[in-house]
Amino acid sequence: MIDKLRRLGPEVAGLLVLLLVALLQFANFVPFERMRWQVFDFYQAAAPRIQEGDGQVVVVDIDEASIAQLGQWPWPRTDLAKLTRRLGEAEAVVVAYDIVFSEPDRTSPAAIVQRYSQLGENGTLGADFANLPSHDALFAEALGTVPTVTGFFLDSAEIGRDVELAASFTINGTMPSTDVREYPGALLPLPELEEASAGIGSVTIDPDADGIVRRASMVAIHRGVLVPTLSLETVRVAQNLGSPNLLASDGSGQTLSFPGAAVSVRLGDTEIPVNDAGEMWIHFQPPNSIEMISAAPIITDAMSDTELADAVAGKIVFVGGSAQGLQDLVATPVSADQVAGVTVHAAAAQQILSGEFLDRPDWALGLELLLVLVLGGGLVLLLPRLGALPGALVAACMIAAVTACSWLAFTQLRYLLDPTYSLIAIATIYVVQTAAVFFREERQRRYIHSAFDRYLSPEMVRQIAASPETLELGGEERDMSVMMCDIRGFSLIAERHTPREVIEFLIDFLSPMSEILLAHKATLDKYIGDAILAFWNAPVDDPDHHRNAARAALEMIQATDKLNNVMAGRTDVVWPGEVKIGIGLNSGVCCVGNMGSRQRLSYTLIGDTVNVASRLEGLTKQYGVPIIAGHALADKLEGFALLEIDRVRVVGRAAPETIFALLGDESIRIDDGFVRLAENHSALIDAYRHQNWDKADRQLEQSRTQYEALGIAGLHSLYCDRVAQLRNNTLAEDWDGVFEATQK
Repeated sequence: MIDKLRRLGPEVAGLLVLLLVALLQFANFVPFERMRWQVFDFYQAAAPRIQEGDGQVVVVDIDEASIAQLGQWPWPRTDLAKLTRRLGEAEAVVVAYDIVFSEPDRTSPAAIVQRYSQLGENGTLGADFANLPSHDALFAEALGTVPTVTGFFLDSAEIGRDVELAASFTINGTMPSTDVREYPGALLPLPELEEASAGIGSVTIDPDADGIVRRASMVAIHRGVLVPTLSLETVRVAQNLGSPNLLASDGSGQTLSFPGAAVSVRLGDTEIPVNDAGEMWIHFQPPNSIEMISAAPIITDAMSDTELADAVAGKIVFVGGSAQGLQDLVATPVSADQVAGVTVHAAAAQQILSGEFLDRPDWALGLELLLVLVLGGGLVLLLPRLGALPGALVAACMIAAVTACSWLAFTQLRYLLDPTYSLIAIATIYVVQTAAVFFREERQRRYIHSAFDRYLSPEMVRQIAASPETLELGGEERDMSVMMCDIRGFSLIAERHTPREVIEFLIDFLSPMSEILLAHKATLDKYIGDAILAFWNAPVDDPDHHRNAARAALEMIQATDKLNNVMAGRTDVVWPGEVKIGIGLNSGVCCVGNMGSRQRLSYTLIGDTVNVASRLEGLTKQYGVPIIAGHALADKLEGFALLEIDRVRVVGRAAPETIFALLGDESIRIDDGFVRLAENHSALIDAYRHQNWDKADRQLEQSRTQYEALGIAGLHSLYCDRVAQLRNNTLAEDWDGVFEATQK
């Protein structure tokens, strides 16, 4: 069961990711919701709404130039009265103020008289001046002559009076109080201005959490009553329509939303799709596409009646401010900089008039969730079977398809379908599953690696893992160093112990020997009973393979002596007394590679160099030295403690081989004892090869203790016996001092 779960690990990981993404989507996870907004913003910027012909909406802008010309805001209401009258005379359909006139005009005559009287200037201005009409009254009079809509602020604090609507909302279904914003308070215009207006609407704009305005509220709840926003009320007045109607989810029977959610707002024959909060998605026009007219030229008559009529006749006019001091600037998806808030109301009104809306239908979430489950589930099942690259292509195709469908839905159908969760699910599942597959395969690779490390060198295993093609039959010629190591007297050991005891002994012996070889970059070729065949400079290049082989051999001799000392005092292991080993070293060209049959391969090497190394190991017993190296290897060991011990014609080989005893590294090479022995031994070999037996005997006599001190008394005994034997024999005239080995 556990193994099955491990095999299904990538699928399980992918399903967990899919479930997590689906849960986040269902919960409307805020960071992902912001990503959705940014996707829709990109769509808006890439394909803004294009208004064909002249726009039906104009904005009169209280801009910086107007403030500079007419003075600090607020202006006298007489200026606004003139602005209103001139717009009416120019046949504007309706004038909507994105301004709340909640306080009396302080520049009215009565207000000025009162201020001067407080300063002790009674009677200076006269009673007639105080009795002049207030500026608010003059403004109200102007509002009464032109169809106007005034604005009010909704407030979360319980302030102000009830809103008196010119046309109350009707509702089909339950009051949508769950998501539609409720405000207990309102900041309303002066009663005389409100009464003179043809309509009144909320100017409150609620941006998203990132400060960008993407939707315009069509309706809000104030003290249990549905109230319209400025744009909706302006269009109603402009078209002389009756009450707007809110369609709730339980009043339509055609929605997947919960009961009481807002679905749409009907205004005359136009049905405006809204979200559960009663907000309409605004499809913004390109920046600066709404016609803006500076307010000052209208008020100062710098703009002629004809020019004004050409600009506003038959159109809705919104009045608002873009000046910094008015603090009515907002960000939109299509604007690089902040724009006047009045342009949002204007854009919303323009969209209502056009009858073309962006819509995020109530079934959108269900479709998006279905896409996540279908595409994500399909990817979960396919990826482990396809592999990383084909899986990436499939995932890329899914991402491209989802993105393209979302884009086409926006541009062709004006649907807002969110690709975010599908893209997140596809990308995350791909990354997690690919990582899980990699982890599973890496775990298997590590298992295989650890298993094969018992048979091959780590470098060999790494090379096979990196390049499986190396498992083909064939080889290459390389200059290599070869070692053959063998336990002396192993047959007697095997005879005196049971097979299990012999195996336990070999494990205890071969394990540390193998560690030494691997530490010195050797490749372990094979174990032949008690023997070890190892080589250097394959499969990985080792430019210092001669010296690495020599150091490994010397360390193995030292390790054997330590094992003898340690194992002798232990009763929990099988150790057959004092163990001795012989090592043959040689270097030369070998053929190395995958040898064997097509059914079974072995990475090994063949060549004369290997055969000579094996013969040299056999000679260690005869010459009484632990390590014998061939001349090709010895020539590369400058600084090592080497003694030329003979010239030998080994079994199976015609050419003689000069052989050397390897006695130590650089530290032994400079030791006084070795230096004296090397001089005496060199003189011995010279006398021996020139058949000067007396001199040879003297050299052997003088250096006996030196041979014993370095542990090669057997070499001394061999030459003593050989000199004595040759002295008594008649040698051929062509005798060259080469010893003929008769056994392997």
